[in-house]
Amino acid sequence: MSEEKKEFSCGACAATVVDFTDDYPTFKPEMKDTHTILIPDMLPYHFEIIKYILGKEGYKIEVLHNDSRAVIDEGLKHVHNDTCFPALCVIGQYIDALKSGKYDVDHTAVLISQTGGGCRASNYLPLIRKALKAEFPQVPVLSVNFSGLEKGNGIPMSVPLLLKIAYGIFYGDNIMTLYNQTLPYETEKGAAEAARQECLDMVYKAYDTKQYKKYKDLTRRMLERFKAVPRTEEKKVKVGIVGEIYVKYSPLGNSHLEDFLHAEDCETVIPGLMDFVLYCVVNTMNDRKLYKRNSVLQALVYKIVYKYLYRIQRQIIRLFEEDGTFEPLHDFEHLRRCADKVINQGVKMGEGWLIPAEMAALAETGTDNIVCAQPFGCLPNHIAGKGVVRTLKNMYQDENIVPVDYDPSATRVNQENRIKLMLATARENLKKQQSDEAKSEK
Repeated sequence: MSEEKKEFSCGACAATVVDFTDDYPTFKPEMKDTHTILIPDMLPYHFEIIKYILGKEGYKIEVLHNDSRAVIDEGLKHVHNDTCFPALCVIGQYIDALKSGKYDVDHTAVLISQTGGGCRASNYLPLIRKALKAEFPQVPVLSVNFSGLEKGNGIPMSVPLLLKIAYGIFYGDNIMTLYNQTLPYETEKGAAEAARQECLDMVYKAYDTKQYKKYKDLTRRMLERFKAVPRTEEKKVKVGIVGEIYVKYSPLGNSHLEDFLHAEDCETVIPGLMDFVLYCVVNTMNDRKLYKRNSVLQALVYKIVYKYLYRIQRQIIRLFEEDGTFEPLHDFEHLRRCADKVINQGVKMGEGWLIPAEMAALAETGTDNIVCAQPFGCLPNHIAGKGVVRTLKNMYQDENIVPVDYDPSATRVNQENRIKLMLATARENLKKQQSDEAKSEK
């Protein structure tokens, strides 16, 4: 057996990535025409757009939505429960889907994206391969990463394709933000969902007509479409969601946290995925500056990429501000300044400095109530999440933060009860704020 070991350190623990590619099936170029590629349901607002983009490239992509307890049980059969909870969810979702009979397992592959950070998440590839070998040894695993975890066994990422996906992320962020600021206030049930679907159709058409780079026009049209939804003027509790990227966004990973908060009559505020992309880009630049890792040329390339993406983000924020109806997403440079108040930007394992930066930025824009979603035992996120809560509460007097662990043994009831305690405080604070405002108007 040919093995290539790569070591990654995350402080007290270390993850070893073993490349067993020679012993597992690989995705060959000709499989593009014959195989369905399954991807986990991590980003409900973004993956449908990315699926459409890859479909235009000739790939048959399917986003999995199976999320019953059977998914977690399948994960537990193949992944030790001390392993990263997102890995368990993803593997369980793959195995459960392949067992459903819906797919021809001889013509199915699975895809996983990885940042290659120094934590247990870097073990996803071998974990998935070992699980599939036990049940479906003919199913290849594709890796999408930019950290050298594996090469030559994924979807070729050309610069034009990366640009298309980057714009798709901006559009997914727009739709997610507008939808979450509209849904709790709609006076006609289903109107926000109809607007969301129409905005998705706008994006699909832009890719069909090769007009996807006209982000200013698309953003303005999205703003107008959501403005057309009749809304109440009632003030509601706003709850931010931060944390590890999978449980932050995935309904399976966070026990349908968004749905729960909507049922509790709250407005959810979720930082954009582009912030995480920019965080990864900046970390590569910081690696050169702080740790003398990477080449000068590599750092320069990432700096150019950062300037390009940040310029688009700033212009989208400006469009939101000019319209004045909806709160824009965070400015990434502002996030970096927020991080500097709390923690050094050299702290980059897991979501690192991005978590306290987002919590500080949420507090500064009127979202004091925050759920910090973390996989149980995720050392980087516990340090950069739970570890900075006291500092943040000292900085922002009204900040109301509840860290919530997500784990196969944790019950949804216990998780929701912890959040309900936070919401009780949040509602009292909102009443007090409204009372103070009423007194000041007299």
